[in-house]
Amino acid sequence: MANADFEGRVYPADAPYSVGREKIREFATAVGATHPAHHDLVAARGSGYPDLVAPPTFAVVVAQRSEAQYIQDPEADIDFSRVVHADERFTHHRPIVAGDELTTVLHVDRIVSRGAISMVTTRCELYAMPQQVEVPSPEADSPGEHVATVVSTLAIRGEDA
Repeated sequence: MANADFEGRVYPADAPYSVGREKIREFATAVGATHPAHHDLVAARGSGYPDLVAPPTFAVVVAQRSEAQYIQDPEADIDFSRVVHADERFTHHRPIVAGDELTTVLHVDRIVSRGAISMVTTRCELYAMPQQVEVPSPEADSPGEHVATVVSTLAIRGEDA
């Protein structure tokens, strides 16, 4: 069972994830995304993008890295071997492109336990860091340009489930 005290917790922006062309190509191939803008730089630029554009679900790669902060926290009381992914939703404010340096702020929005099952909803806010800044300033209102929101719901089975 997930520790209900984590509901409402916000994890600060994590280290930047560098979006690379090969990662985009590999992910696009893995999910069957065949649009040339995912694979061919000339096609991407011809479509108005500055570089290869990631498929919309690529945001999960960055989000799951951030969610690991919560999942791996021993006090959260989550046995990952008992986790089933229940839902995933994406809201994009602009496409993710190769060259982006993405940082994520993780929110644990809701924890509901019924019987031997806990349903945990997390929200990852993905930001593109400004190109000239290496690390977001603690005084900044946000870590950069808001790129996407990924909302995930995990079902965590207790030992009796």
